[in-house]
Amino acid sequence: MQVIGLCRFSYPALGGFQVEHDSIEDRIAYLYDEARMEERFRLLEAIALPCLREQTDPDFDLIMVIGDSLPRAYRDRLRDLTADLPQVQIRAEPPRRHREVMKEILNSARKDPGQPCLQFRFDDDDAVSVDFVERLRAAAGDCSGLMRRNKSVAIDFNRGYLAEAGPDGISAAEGVYSYFTAALGMHVRGGCPLTIMNFAHNRINRFMPTVTITDAPMFVRTHNRFNDSRQKAVKSPDLAPLTAEQAGEFEARFAIRAPQVQEVFQR
Repeated sequence: MQVIGLCRFSYPALGGFQVEHDSIEDRIAYLYDEARMEERFRLLEAIALPCLREQTDPDFDLIMVIGDSLPRAYRDRLRDLTADLPQVQIRAEPPRRHREVMKEILNSARKDPGQPCLQFRFDDDDAVSVDFVERLRAAAGDCSGLMRRNKSVAIDFNRGYLAEAGPDGISAAEGVYSYFTAALGMHVRGGCPLTIMNFAHNRINRFMPTVTITDAPMFVRTHNRFNDSRQKAVKSPDLAPLTAEQAGEFEARFAIRAPQVQEVFQR
């Protein structure tokens, strides 16, 4: 079964952001601001990409959507960082309505629309467990009857970490969080044009059956200066520096290595 991930890398969509901008030019200026882009690339390199390289099931596709206005230096940097990931396809698009373009991209990525597929969203500042693709596929198999009877079914791995990364390393807190973007997948029946981008992630359970799996940490969701959801007043979580045991778990489960995080953020 095909597994398709979608990552928006500073794509200047029309809509799709909690923080509004007066014009598309203002949005592009905000997204491509040098300080913001430096942080996004650091998080991509140290947090998001390592877990993709070490997936126990490497049979997946990941489409990274960028704006066709992304400066050449950033586009080249992104290609260099993902050059060793054959699963990654970089797709440049002009500004378009957010859900419209993302649904189109996901459906065009289906190799055989008549067959079922699994889909997930992947933020460029988050990580999933190195066995995420394997477990997503296994969960669909375990619930095959439910999948056959419904056009779409969400699969939510809801245990994970909130974290901050920086020159001093990683601080984090484990918890259970329902329907976060990270480690949330969706099974789509063959012949059905629905995509995971048809639905707001935190309301997906209103529209389809969902399967919740909570046995092990399956994601790391970072908090940083440029989280879209944190540009408004929100309560910061209580995070603590990783213990030696947690540092080992971050490396084993997410391929996130504290020395690499420090090195990347100290540049």
